[in-house]
Amino acid sequence: MLRESRVLAVGVGLVLLWIAIALLAPWLAPFNPNESLVPMAMPGERLADGRTLWLGADHLGRDILSRIIWGGRTVLVFAPLATACAYAVGVSAGLVAGYRGGWVDELLSRASDIVLAFPVLVLYIVIIQRFGASALNIVVAVVITSSPGIMRLVRGVVLELRTRAYVAAAEMRGEPTASVLFVEILPNARGPLIVDACLRLGYVTITIGTLGFLGLGLPPPTPDWGGMISETRHFALVFPHMVIFPCIAVSSLVLGFNLIADGLREVSLKD
Repeated sequence: MLRESRVLAVGVGLVLLWIAIALLAPWLAPFNPNESLVPMAMPGERLADGRTLWLGADHLGRDILSRIIWGGRTVLVFAPLATACAYAVGVSAGLVAGYRGGWVDELLSRASDIVLAFPVLVLYIVIIQRFGASALNIVVAVVITSSPGIMRLVRGVVLELRTRAYVAAAEMRGEPTASVLFVEILPNARGPLIVDACLRLGYVTITIGTLGFLGLGLPPPTPDWGGMISETRHFALVFPHMVIFPCIAVSSLVLGFNLIADGLREVSLKD
């Protein structure tokens, strides 16, 4: 599949690179991410012991490279976790709404419309401010805001698939509803869901960065790309490296997820 799409290959390469960096963080990071070394150090500055701050240090003297490496762990744990939880809720609701129809469909559709009517960022702020900034609450906020969109996507696909012959055959065999939904219908809806999941991973990565920038992400001193940008934005004019490198980290990971989605769409069109 990677040979069929250069875009897909580049996207997978970017994401795998960040996964490798996150997994090898204890060995790749040259310093403790919370250790104070030389405040405001410029990229390439050497310490008295001969070690080098390759990307410089922030206003508290913490090595930016080490914090970016450890921050990759934060994003690559919570973005897939939050997306998976949102898909578990959204797919289940979409399958039931599309297959059952009637008042069940109406109830779930109206509930999703209510959530989607609110600006997403406002919902994030309200949820995090109400329940506090923590990893669990970030996951909950993503599930609440993302699952309605997933539900609508799945519902639309199910409305088309439920009239297929193989679904009617399963019903005639007396298959349980759960078997019809998760064995007959869901596997045949996987194409658009996989593409959407890759795009949504990028959105959630941006969301985690945005919440960190607003001070609603993981509590300090946990390395967090959005938090790094927020903490050093006041020094950006004089020490731009403090902001530029975390921004590059966020952008490259989001680009990887988006390229994977584009590549999968490109491969599916060829087929």
